[in-house]
Amino acid sequence: MKAALIMGASGDIGKGIAEELAASGWSLYLHYHTDYQSVERQLQTYRAAYPQQDFFGLHLDMTVEAGIPEFIRNIFQLDAIIFSSGFTTFQLLTEVTSETMDKMWAVHVKTPVLLIQKLQSKLAHSPNGRIVFISSIYGETGSSMEVFYSTTKGAQLAFVKAYSKEVASLGITVNAISPGAIETKMNGAFTELELTGLKEEIPVRRMGTISEISFWVHQLLESRSAYLTGQSIIVSGGWLK
Repeated sequence: MKAALIMGASGDIGKGIAEELAASGWSLYLHYHTDYQSVERQLQTYRAAYPQQDFFGLHLDMTVEAGIPEFIRNIFQLDAIIFSSGFTTFQLLTEVTSETMDKMWAVHVKTPVLLIQKLQSKLAHSPNGRIVFISSIYGETGSSMEVFYSTTKGAQLAFVKAYSKEVASLGITVNAISPGAIETKMNGAFTELELTGLKEEIPVRRMGTISEISFWVHQLLESRSAYLTGQSIIVSGGWLK
């Protein structure tokens, strides 16, 4: 049975990915930091609907490196890792504190890399080892008011390009999905006027849905995606492309 670790499974996109993979026969490790209730509800739902699969909730504060060894000890068979944890701040670079930079770097780059270091051998034992980062269109194009966020997302894409070459001979693929504007709770701070203006900038004239991201994650985990590695799939409706 296939098993995937979803980092950030309590968030909107992470949950959407979990729902799709569970329905496709995957056993799942669902990571969370503060929103235990979201993961607990998912565990109850998946265990009832898919009793032949295994589902586990795993806690980790991705800004605290000391918690990683215990987190790793609770992971056994592993075929895929999906990194969907993340956060941003909307402010000028001159206003971003060193503490915020450290936390953003840890969540988006350092902790994912540390986890991959420890879990590479498990992925190498899989016939179809997969790593997928949920990055951002801003990692491709950059954004004012989110300069350091764009920096960390760009670092994810650089890591994907480099690390994919290092582990290709192990049968592990490493890719990213770079979403544009997606309908999630993160957009709750926008006014109706702002959302209307945003949609007018997007060639398809709408925001993307969570299922349009989870779809591509699912595709990258398929065995027929073995020849695709080191890539970023931009899912943005043509926005900022």
